[in-house]
Amino acid sequence: MPEPVAMNYRRAPMRGKGEGSVFKDSRGLWNGVIELPPLNGERRRKTIRRKSKKDLLEALAAAKSELQRLGDLPTSNQTVEQWFTYWLKQVAKEVRPNTLDGYQRTVRNHIIPAIGKVKLDKLNATHMRRVHESILAKGLSSTTALLAHRTMSVSFKIAMREGRIGRNPAELTAAPRRARPTLEALDLDEALHFLERAAHDPVRGARWATALLTGARRGEVLGLEVDRVTDVVDLSWQLIRLPLSGVDGKPVVPADYEYRHITGGLYLTRPKSSKSWRIIPLTGPLKAILDQYIPAMPPNEWGLLFTNDGKPISPDQASRDWRADMQKYGIEKNVRLHDARHSTVDLLLEAGIPEDLVMDIVGHSVRATTRAYKSPQNRKRLVAAMEQFALLFTPPETINQIEQNRKVT
Repeated sequence: MPEPVAMNYRRAPMRGKGEGSVFKDSRGLWNGVIELPPLNGERRRKTIRRKSKKDLLEALAAAKSELQRLGDLPTSNQTVEQWFTYWLKQVAKEVRPNTLDGYQRTVRNHIIPAIGKVKLDKLNATHMRRVHESILAKGLSSTTALLAHRTMSVSFKIAMREGRIGRNPAELTAAPRRARPTLEALDLDEALHFLERAAHDPVRGARWATALLTGARRGEVLGLEVDRVTDVVDLSWQLIRLPLSGVDGKPVVPADYEYRHITGGLYLTRPKSSKSWRIIPLTGPLKAILDQYIPAMPPNEWGLLFTNDGKPISPDQASRDWRADMQKYGIEKNVRLHDARHSTVDLLLEAGIPEDLVMDIVGHSVRATTRAYKSPQNRKRLVAAMEQFALLFTPPETINQIEQNRKVT
């Protein structure tokens, strides 16, 4: 029989209980390895080195405590892409859905393609400018570059707080300037023509009249419920599409986010701040249009004021409908549905409405309109303002008749 072959086995380093992966390397340094949460399915570890085993164990204990507190630890090889992947999944998820969607688009389309492979702790002003320049090179506006800069600034503040970087690289260079918007809005003659056509459109006319005559946002119009339209229009909810979790199918929203499910991914949610909740007196042409529309509207199980044959209308579909009807009404301007708000502001100011009331009506006030509206004096001013606004859309002969009636009484 052949002689047995001698095998050389390397003895595993001796370690104490609870020390984990602790060993002495060829340079005489003590090494400790901590397992970190995987990123993109890849295993991640952090190695700590000290001259003495005692110092290493103290450093390991501190690092493990920090890992438990933060959920992750900085590593010398963490890239910008890895950081933003972590930030979007673990930190930014607590913002409002629309804000999170904006962050995700900006990170995916602009930040990662420009600097995703750069090490997080190596970022400098040049890298920030690289993101700006890459956006402008695509033919996009400086406003898009500004949004990317703000996204990076918000994210890197968290990286500083978690000890991953020592300074915020977004603060090392000036933010891009916001581009001057070129928005088109309906003037008075166009608005009159629009409302005349809308008044005779039984399908979508009341929807567009509500948008133009209240300054309501797209989601606020789509989310209006019949019982919130009385002698006032109560704009305290909006209909939007929320992202759903792939795990349990529930909306991906902060814990304090208030919402009501409609169907599919469509939900009624509160506006982003209480100052956006507003109650607008229902007067003039809009009252006449809605008084005619509501009795004939198709019923629906959610009590929504505007539907598509009894089904909720998604925001994207509403924008497509608007484009189609603008063309059908013979208006060639490139006026987006959201831009109807700008038309409302212009028309309110043209009617001589005080600026503070214009801000209340369209939801730009610095105070909560719902509280201010409870004041009888403010209610009286708002009603008078909306009646004054309605005169813009009232034929001269009707105005003369109103004046004569007032003189008689």
